[in-house]
Amino acid sequence: MRGKVWAAVTQAFKMPMSLIRRMISNLISRVLMSTLPSPKMSAQTITDCNRRKMVVGLGNPGMNGSRHSVGMAVLTTLAERLGAPDSWRSDRQVSGEVIVTQLQDIQLVLLRPKLLMNINGVSVAKAASKYLISPEHIFLIHDELDKPLGKFGIKHGGSARGHNGVRSCVDCLHTDVMPRLRVGIGRPSGKTSVDRYVLGRFSQEEQNVLDSVMKQSVDVLLTYITDSQPQTSPAEGRRASRKNKSRTPSPPQDTTEEQKQS
Repeated sequence: MRGKVWAAVTQAFKMPMSLIRRMISNLISRVLMSTLPSPKMSAQTITDCNRRKMVVGLGNPGMNGSRHSVGMAVLTTLAERLGAPDSWRSDRQVSGEVIVTQLQDIQLVLLRPKLLMNINGVSVAKAASKYLISPEHIFLIHDELDKPLGKFGIKHGGSARGHNGVRSCVDCLHTDVMPRLRVGIGRPSGKTSVDRYVLGRFSQEEQNVLDSVMKQSVDVLLTYITDSQPQTSPAEGRRASRKNKSRTPSPPQDTTEEQKQS
């Protein structure tokens, strides 16, 4: 018995640290997901569900101004645009802070998880359960290493592309259909590690660029939310995007297109 335990411990130390971190995150997520909020159902509730959507700013709580929490910064800008900057309230049931507001005929839930990035998905899944929001109506805002600072774009679901916060959401919601607003932060130069880079803060010059980008990205996101219809796959999302694009001169929303700060 001792030999088996020792073998397991030895094998664990041979695993890549990234894999160990993911295993720990998955374990914590399972524990936290053991009790999901149970909303009260009614005919009116079911009707309202069809007009309810959620926008989530992924990030680390208490790390405002860091590159990895740029999703939360954009969400704050969105709350200001909707006239509800001071309406945040803490909700223990969803392990986060929420605003419930109105956008045309859409009831919009804004969510700031109060859990670490690697387990943001727990907060998202709890909020989705409480407010009865389907995954295709959940919009994730997050930082993107593969886009330079000054660029952003809409992605219609699909893989997490290495982003731990998105991966957590995919794992907890058991689907990858959630559309995303990816805000570029660029990659580190020199020998700076990615972990250190994403947890670092923007310089004043970078912040000036980001301020402009956040305003533009919110414009695109609001257009996307009000125009979008439920999609069952990334491919359907791209087809709908091309259809909408041919009808109106709305900003580019295809997964291969980007918006750039002018």
